[in-house]
Amino acid sequence: MGIRVLIADDHHVVRRGLAFFLRTQPGIEIIGEAGNGKEAVELARKLKPDLILMDLVMPEMDGIEATKCIKSEIPEIKIMMLTSFSDQDHVIPALEAGASGYQLKDIQPDDLIGCIKKIMTGENQLHPKATSHLLANLSNKASGERKSLDQLTKREMDVLKEIAKGKSNKEIAASLFITEKTVKTHVSNLLAKLELADRTQAALYAVKNQLVE
Repeated sequence: MGIRVLIADDHHVVRRGLAFFLRTQPGIEIIGEAGNGKEAVELARKLKPDLILMDLVMPEMDGIEATKCIKSEIPEIKIMMLTSFSDQDHVIPALEAGASGYQLKDIQPDDLIGCIKKIMTGENQLHPKATSHLLANLSNKASGERKSLDQLTKREMDVLKEIAKGKSNKEIAASLFITEKTVKTHVSNLLAKLELADRTQAALYAVKNQLVE
């Protein structure tokens, strides 16, 4: 079974174009289209897609509110924002709402497919502008808001460094000669200790603390 995708965008031409392209890709199945955020929530409840390509600015309910609603009810659904907006006022709320990816609509077709597949493996996929905004947001937080790195074990520190290099759990397991299950445990533990929401924040935290370049 392929990756079941729901497209949510208020522009019919955009939805049609995305659907037409994605249907030509092996391993991807388009199961529905929504013209606004409210419809996206309703279809998510009904169809249970694996991933939603979500526009930000839509009538009735915007993409951020729709993402919050969907992630609160069906957290296993992955959501990738696909938008024209790259400013901090949109990027930060979208990621805080639970989006696993944030890409701009000028993304190249092959890159879009790559992002979709990586998000489904548990990776976060952010446009460089989104990453810079998130890093700036983290840097602006008071240092006392995060617990220090000395909370981590040596192995958790090793895993954190590998996350910052953009490696998947499988790649980290191979690099550190441990099982993927062990990697998942370390990731869960270090996120909890550092009070971080996801791998993206962990990677940026590692960069901020100069664990990697």
